[in-house]
Amino acid sequence: MPNVLPQGPISQPTSAAVVTRDGETLYCRDVGQGAPVVLVHAWGLSHRAWQYQTSALQDAGLRTLSYDRRGHGRSSPAASGYDYDTAADDLDAVLCQRDLQRAILVGHSQGCAEIIRYLSRYGSGRVRGVVMIAPLAPVLMQKVDNPEGLPLAVFEQLWSSWRSDFPAWVEAGKQPFFMPDTPRPITDWVGALLLETHLDVLLATSRSAAHSDLRPELQAVDVPCLVIHGDRDVSAPVALGQRTAAGIRGARLSIYSGAPHGLIFTHTERLNRELIEFARAMAVDNAMAQEYGDAAIREA
Repeated sequence: MPNVLPQGPISQPTSAAVVTRDGETLYCRDVGQGAPVVLVHAWGLSHRAWQYQTSALQDAGLRTLSYDRRGHGRSSPAASGYDYDTAADDLDAVLCQRDLQRAILVGHSQGCAEIIRYLSRYGSGRVRGVVMIAPLAPVLMQKVDNPEGLPLAVFEQLWSSWRSDFPAWVEAGKQPFFMPDTPRPITDWVGALLLETHLDVLLATSRSAAHSDLRPELQAVDVPCLVIHGDRDVSAPVALGQRTAAGIRGARLSIYSGAPHGLIFTHTERLNRELIEFARAMAVDNAMAQEYGDAAIREA
């Protein structure tokens, strides 16, 4: 498909803070021109994790906004507000204060769950499409109607290990999060991003993920949706991506063979290409967007 998005010189990023309803400040990096793409980062990371995507999206003529969740990165160290409702409110603050229309929301891991809650809470009036990368959704906890979930005791054991030695857990988790040939400087960089986030924040956001059940809210995703997931994902098994896509009318599922949870770092070329193709389909016309949103499962 030819590039039909507006082109122009590389612009300097705008980093004015977004102020939340309860007075916290969110660092937001806003760069480029054209259709807006809002990137919602994964658990424990920050906007800097999206560097490989923001560069490619900007080169493709898209405006990209990546912000730090409260308590993460350069955002204010909030004492509360780590539940999904507040995360949705904070995302709404980003969209409203930047006056974004027809935005494409892109989430990674827990960021996908926050997007689902946003659409359930606020609707899709400002949203043109959604991309969910390795979603930590729709439900993680073992329940009577979700026997394949993890028991609460497993989560409690995990949180206990973080309290005793979180850096050791990060180090041990690098291998399954990446590919065997991922360069050590990259794995160390991402691990350092996790270590920058306070343990209290990590625990609070993880509890929100564990105790949330977003299955009833999937129907709120009423715009074209692309779900991308790796079949070697240990943090969020591919079954979660499959269940998320199955619960969203017309969602398209793209499975990456051999890809881990950190596929935004390990499969950047393919991922960026799909993000750009999706953005262009949303920007061209309604007919093409509808065609893209038709249900299709693509195995690769």
